Amino acid sequence: MAAEDLRLLPSQRRRVIDAPVPATQQPFLPIGRRTAARRAVSRATSKTVREHRQPVWQREYRRTIAVSDALAALVGAVLGWVLRFGEAPQTMGVSVAWTMVLLPPVWVASMLLFRAYEARFLGVGSEEFQRVLLAGTTVVALVGTASWAFALDVARGFVVVALPVAGVLTVAARLGVRRYLHARRAAGECMQSTLVAGHPAAVASLVRQVQRNTDHGLRVDGACTPDGTGTAELEALGVPVLGTLEEIAEVAEDVDVDVVATLTCPELDGPVLRRLGWELEGTRADLVVAPALTDVVGPRVVIRPVSGLPLLHVDRPELRGIRHAGKAVFDRGSAALGLLLLSPVFLVLAVLIKLDSRGPVFFRQTRVGRDGREFSMVKFRSMVVDAEQLLIDLRTQSEGNGLLFKMRRDPRVTRVGSFLRRYSLDELPQLFNVVGGSMSLVGPRPPLPREVAEYGADLRRRLLVKPGLTGLWQVSGRSDLDLEESTRLDLQYVENWSPAFDVMILAKTAQAVFGGRGAY
Repeated sequence: MAAEDLRLLPSQRRRVIDAPVPATQQPFLPIGRRTAARRAVSRATSKTVREHRQPVWQREYRRTIAVSDALAALVGAVLGWVLRFGEAPQTMGVSVAWTMVLLPPVWVASMLLFRAYEARFLGVGSEEFQRVLLAGTTVVALVGTASWAFALDVARGFVVVALPVAGVLTVAARLGVRRYLHARRAAGECMQSTLVAGHPAAVASLVRQVQRNTDHGLRVDGACTPDGTGTAELEALGVPVLGTLEEIAEVAEDVDVDVVATLTCPELDGPVLRRLGWELEGTRADLVVAPALTDVVGPRVVIRPVSGLPLLHVDRPELRGIRHAGKAVFDRGSAALGLLLLSPVFLVLAVLIKLDSRGPVFFRQTRVGRDGREFSMVKFRSMVVDAEQLLIDLRTQSEGNGLLFKMRRDPRVTRVGSFLRRYSLDELPQLFNVVGGSMSLVGPRPPLPREVAEYGADLRRRLLVKPGLTGLWQVSGRSDLDLEESTRLDLQYVENWSPAFDVMILAKTAQAVFGGRGAY
């Protein structure tokens, strides 16, 4: 179907999509005939139809991780036997032999029981690994209970080695497969066709976020708006408006999308969404609903039933308390260890900076920290000594995000400084600030006083926590981010901080730094 045909209303578009399509362009039935065929299928069999029509890549992905899970359990069993019994296979009891044979199928069955193969949990987020942990813990409990109940002679040493190894290998394999999936999605493959419904401005905001992050695998192929018309912003994003909010289900059938995403708006209230869910039962489209609090995620949001209504309960952000004290101890201890281990690197970089240009090795600058307190942030010098004076003449050439001055080819940056900035090596001395307590390993970007002077009420929430050496801004594009996205990421961190969130950001920082993307 041509791009101009997609902009027709469903009643007009049906005449176009029923036209014959060359076999070389359409490997399946034309969309109009597929729609008619789906309508003839009863709702009792619609689930089977949807499962049968899963995308090929999705079936291959689930098959791959199932095989990797079984192999992980088998390797764990073999290593457990080798480490426990060494070179004396004749000492292996019958119970251990049966455990080695049964562990892979039991392991996979446990993953299946805890829905670790369900499509909505695969490829993104931590839910997949939480289910893997629950499944592995269940297998440990089953083996222990069975050994006690039936007086089985299962060596404790074998179980202690086999099951943890199986768990670690399962997670490692799934991470590897997920990384491969993300690489394919970055190339435009393995994507889910998505129809977004809502007001044009909200649709455009969601489209921009989806296009920035391909890891989630959503490709927006169309939109439905209250009056069925679009805007120049949606047209610039390449998203055609295919119908009104009353025609969502019909459009989803005609275009054959994988996901229908509805945004918060008065027209899409509870009864409307309930009926929409019923209408989508005969299609393969999953219905997802974006709440008004899109940046509040994780354990802060839980379903709270009140008088039969599933209300969202939103906890207050955790800005003080024992976990923040633990974060401070971890930050200072890790930074001190990092300074010790990186001292040879510091020495080499200091020598290179001195040989490259005149001036001090370190550059100090006043930044604003938690609760608006100013502190002196230290970095390796990457610019000429009179960089601040030269900035006055360069302000009109800024490529930053409005508050922050940035230039891709800043004439003030030295040759060594360019290398330092590309791989964020100039920021290593901020470990001294972390040890001193003015900064954290993970947090919002430390702002300049002149930036803070222009903050509104929303931006000032960035000052509720310590600024970080790295953060969501570091792993999500760095200097390539515009002001709106940079602000959203910093506020998302402030609202949803947790130790697990910090660990995730630290793990992604190395990948972002070594890739050098968005650094200048």
